[in-house]
Amino acid sequence: MRFEYVAVLASLVVAAIIPIAFLLVQWSFGPRRPSLTKSEPFECGNPASGTAWGRFSVKFYLTAILFIVFDVEVVFLYPWALEFRPLGMMGFVEMAVFVAILALGLVYVWRKGALEWE
Repeated sequence: MRFEYVAVLASLVVAAIIPIAFLLVQWSFGPRRPSLTKSEPFECGNPASGTAWGRFSVKFYLTAILFIVFDVEVVFLYPWALEFRPLGMMGFVEMAVFVAILALGLVYVWRKGALEWE
């Protein structure tokens, strides 16, 4: 066995032992008094309404996906802003094209009504 991988192996062993230990401690010392109130699904403090298998509008998922897409834009803009000067004019043009494509996508979803909340 090569010694440079010992730290990785030790990390994997610790990462496996800790959750198992937590589960064993909870199973050994945790309370075991089931009740009707404890078995109800918890929904942010609100009383349960309807079944757990209720259907959601596609708008919820579309809004979440759009948020992720436009949030990831910031992940690419931040390192570019830090390295703006060394990249020069070519880096600026590339980022301008990137932002223009995202802006076109935003205009598209806006015109389709995906951002309208009813």
